[in-house]
Amino acid sequence: MGKFVVVGGGIAGVTCAEQLAVSFPSEEILLVTASPVIKAVTNFKQVSKTLEEFDVEEQPSTVLESRFPNIKVIESGVKQLKSKEHCVFTEDGNQHIYKKLCLCAGAKPKLICEGNPYVLGIRDTDSAQEFQRQLTKAKRIMIIGNGGIALELVYEIEGCEVIWAIKDKAIGNTFFDAGAAEFLTSRLISEKPEAKIPHKRTKYTTEGMKKEARPKAKADTVGSALGPDWHEGLDLKGTKEFSHKVHMETMCEVKKIYLQEEFRLLKKNSLTFPTDPHKSVTTDNETWPVYVELTNGKLYGCDFIVSATGVTPNTEPFLHGNSFDLGEDGGLKVDEHMLTSLPDIYAAGDICTASWQPSPVWQQMRLWTQARQMGWYAAKCMAAASVGDYTDMDFSFELFAHVTKFFNYKVVLLGKYNAQGLGSDHELMLRCTKGQEYVKVVMQNGRMMGAVLIGETDLEETFENLILNQMDLSPYGEELLDPNIDIEDYFD
Repeated sequence: MGKFVVVGGGIAGVTCAEQLAVSFPSEEILLVTASPVIKAVTNFKQVSKTLEEFDVEEQPSTVLESRFPNIKVIESGVKQLKSKEHCVFTEDGNQHIYKKLCLCAGAKPKLICEGNPYVLGIRDTDSAQEFQRQLTKAKRIMIIGNGGIALELVYEIEGCEVIWAIKDKAIGNTFFDAGAAEFLTSRLISEKPEAKIPHKRTKYTTEGMKKEARPKAKADTVGSALGPDWHEGLDLKGTKEFSHKVHMETMCEVKKIYLQEEFRLLKKNSLTFPTDPHKSVTTDNETWPVYVELTNGKLYGCDFIVSATGVTPNTEPFLHGNSFDLGEDGGLKVDEHMLTSLPDIYAAGDICTASWQPSPVWQQMRLWTQARQMGWYAAKCMAAASVGDYTDMDFSFELFAHVTKFFNYKVVLLGKYNAQGLGSDHELMLRCTKGQEYVKVVMQNGRMMGAVLIGETDLEETFENLILNQMDLSPYGEELLDPNIDIEDYFD
């Protein structure tokens, strides 16, 4: 008779273990994690039917054990999984027989190049602190990537030239279309307000353990992902005395990276930081530790490169000897009960690929909110299956809903907010007040399919309802977004 075993100390794993502990107060729940700290959800707030906000806190695993006496944390990586024997072998030499297993090992950053000391991937607290250390000595850095972390970095970094290379035409491709990108880019160019609005979400700290006492995670152990306010409390300042200097190179990728010596032998010229769009860029006489050649032919020197090009599911330790079905993105395929293709093995969070027939207005994205929802729902499914019951699909998978902050604006994404998978048969309606708000809705056959709300629009609940109930909105036409009409009165 095995136990419930959960692998991974991030949001999905911890949420899953907590929920199992509540469902089975007299059973021991094992949480296996390679990191000395776990990620806990605090200050959870259900903002509307599907939108939720919460803080993410790093805590020593002892805090979790004291809150749930039936959770036992095993601080060790997984060496091997033998699915036929229902057994997990950990790096510390132990083995654990399970009744039901949930794999929540997250994802690891795709690095543009492995093993280069000048290329940093930012994914967890250790790498964020390393980045801050490097930045204090930097005059110019290069950021490669167009996701959430890249967007935050570009906005937060001060006193350092930033060259930002993205493969798309516009910024934040996973989150925004060109219009929203344009709205936010203007924020990059204007000066940042001095006083930061105090954030409440994450304070990263493992300070509870003294600096020396804290075991340094081995470079190859994967910490949990960073949260939405990960740069809070990190002072991201370079060496120079100005606030913002960002130059974007769009529609290009990294062709090659040269170390100083390799570059010298190349006998090519690198470019100075482009300050005036109308002047031609001159040759850079400064010597840099590392040089980047882009696919558009441009070559820049910099102090270091930040690789923020997304993540790949961290399935590696579990695949050997087990025939999991994998998704195209390399994740473990799970069905509508979060069950993988192998009996009694579930998966949740970044490691998994949702392979059920999704609701027409939901899609998987590797985000904190989904990690929490999946971890919670996987525990419900494991609990039901172990007593021979059945669970209905959780409501959070009815509608994609995410609230976050970019460039200090509140950003709400609902449904097919970028018309994902809708083909050409859809229309967009826009309302934009520069520097204040940006509202976009995606319509198909008179029904609302998605929305992007940037700024304090107060439209999220109304739009959420309109997407969920698929009401025919053709009679309202453009009035839907007329700022002089209080749309909430229409649809109460």
